[in-house]
Amino acid sequence: MRITHVLSAALLTLGLAAGPAAADSSPSPSASEDSSAPTSAGTSFRTATEIEQGQQATASGSTGDYLYWSFPADAGQRPTVKATVKLPDAHAAQTWQIDVYDGLRRRQACQYGTQTRTAAQGSASVGLSCTLRTVRSWSEQWADDPLPGTYYIRLTVVNLATADLGQPIDSSVKVGSKDIGGSAAVDGSLAEPLVPGIAVTSKSDESDGDSKSAVLSGIEPEDGWESGWWSDRWVWTALGGVLAALAGVGGYALTRGSGRPARIPPGA
Repeated sequence: MRITHVLSAALLTLGLAAGPAAADSSPSPSASEDSSAPTSAGTSFRTATEIEQGQQATASGSTGDYLYWSFPADAGQRPTVKATVKLPDAHAAQTWQIDVYDGLRRRQACQYGTQTRTAAQGSASVGLSCTLRTVRSWSEQWADDPLPGTYYIRLTVVNLATADLGQPIDSSVKVGSKDIGGSAAVDGSLAEPLVPGIAVTSKSDESDGDSKSAVLSGIEPEDGWESGWWSDRWVWTALGGVLAALAGVGGYALTRGSGRPARIPPGA
């Protein structure tokens, strides 16, 4: 009976601890239409338009332009980039492509999705998507794993007829992410996220002068960087400790016996 009470209390504690973890590992909800969403795109990495996850950014351009956006991604997130291009009424076959680069401007491979798609002649639009690998909080220097920081989206056409060059197009981009949780956790973290200007800013903060810090990017996750410190990894660690304690108590109760038999005198 005593062991039963201990087990019930442990399971109750575990259930209370698992609640926040379950909420943290659920997919991030899609944001509603935001009137403040950007309506233009940059033409290079340095002029990339900043967007938040969940925003529906739009931009008008010409066929052949390079369109750039940037967004923040933190450790434990698996970002998915979706883009739609509305094509002119009359056009030949076109092949569009979406590329995603990390804060070091390394092109990141898509885990799945249609990164490149050919629109048939006369098609009204073409849709693209790219789901990245889970962002890690730390990685070896030789690896190209996704790391926390700014990510860049580049949308462009890679194959089209010369007659279609310069025709007007409308594009829209949206970024969402899923919180993976403790299964993607690693032992280590970056000193600073890979955000443009972070190195210059940190150096200026450490100096005694009054020099202005260069901040080239003002976007970050809603709850700040490394906001997802809580994960279900904590729950599994606590569960292992609880099970080990219960095993020790149960083993002791089974092996200690019922004590000295009543028929044996104390001095025997």
